[in-house]
Amino acid sequence: MFNFHYQCSQCGREYEITSEMMLCPECSQAQKPDEPLRGILEVVIDGHFHHQPKMSDLLPVAADYFPNIPVGNTPLWKPANLNQELGFPDLFIKDDTHNLTGSLKDRASYLVAAFAKRENVKAITLASTGNAASSMAGIGAAAGLDITIFLPETAPKAKLVQSLQYGARVIPVAGTYDNAFDLSLEYSHKYKILSRNTAYNPLTIEGKKTVSLEIYHQLERVPDYLFVPTGDGVILGGVYKGFRDLMQLGIIDRIPTVIAVQAEGSNAIARAFESGSFTAIDAHTVADSISVGIPRNGYYALKQLKQYNGKCVTVTDEAILVAQKELSANAGLFAEPAAAASYAGFLKMKDEIENDATVVLLVTGNGLKDIDSAMTTIEFPSRSITSLEELD
Repeated sequence: MFNFHYQCSQCGREYEITSEMMLCPECSQAQKPDEPLRGILEVVIDGHFHHQPKMSDLLPVAADYFPNIPVGNTPLWKPANLNQELGFPDLFIKDDTHNLTGSLKDRASYLVAAFAKRENVKAITLASTGNAASSMAGIGAAAGLDITIFLPETAPKAKLVQSLQYGARVIPVAGTYDNAFDLSLEYSHKYKILSRNTAYNPLTIEGKKTVSLEIYHQLERVPDYLFVPTGDGVILGGVYKGFRDLMQLGIIDRIPTVIAVQAEGSNAIARAFESGSFTAIDAHTVADSISVGIPRNGYYALKQLKQYNGKCVTVTDEAILVAQKELSANAGLFAEPAAAASYAGFLKMKDEIENDATVVLLVTGNGLKDIDSAMTTIEFPSRSITSLEELD
């Protein structure tokens, strides 16, 4: 039904989709140290549909190549207590904690694994703060792939355990995610291994677009506002890509207002949104999944935000932890800090939003991936009892 090719998001040059093609060969030559990637490629759909396309029709790899595992089709639901308490009857949660390894990153790993099977690729490497690592490790295990992960030594232990449990080779890196990213690229070039690095591999953006396709089909309309936790900008880019594809095909006629939510200690995209240029920052936040000094998809994400009238909001670590606790206690959803950032962003901006608006909070990862952070906001029982008479 459709044909697919890569197109550079900067210069517009077109390329065939191959395992060797990652960035635009022309634009990437202008790459400077300590800045987002230049020459980001995106998948372009060619053709017209004669009947309503299925989601699999809009991906550049045929459905037969995907591992037989449950990825995507995650719930979109109303948190009734929050709807009533906040006065927003059409507030929804897009709950990607239900993915196989507990995070939205499975959407990208799923597509990369299918592409690897199609291309007869047996090994994949990547850098990650934790979720992409455990995601690629788990889906790689199901797909029979050898996975090598470069992980900052500060990554939450739960994510490290996940990756090791799935059988991946884990290489701790002294330093930040950015250091891990550079080492993983060096490794992939040296050993000729397919890189799943976020943004660098165009399929990471393409896989994540499926969350937007689902939101539209589940709501049967485009939401007014969509809050997206944002670090390197790839989830944000994928969200926009999904709605853009639907608009290109004439299925929808507008793009929602997308709000990029960043932690104050990792706000490079928000800064660039205001200033127009990127500067490397020393990222530090409790929300490890969005802790990025150099947002690799920064130029692409910023272009989408500007073109489609998106917004940026920054939230403190304290606000993120409060939002995490409120989601747990009032909605029954235990989200990791980065995932709870979308709710923190909404709480900060809700007075600017009309109460009858359709609002979607993208919740990207399960709270069990980082219990150390959650432990800072709870009080453990002080003693054990032997009888009910000992209760206060």
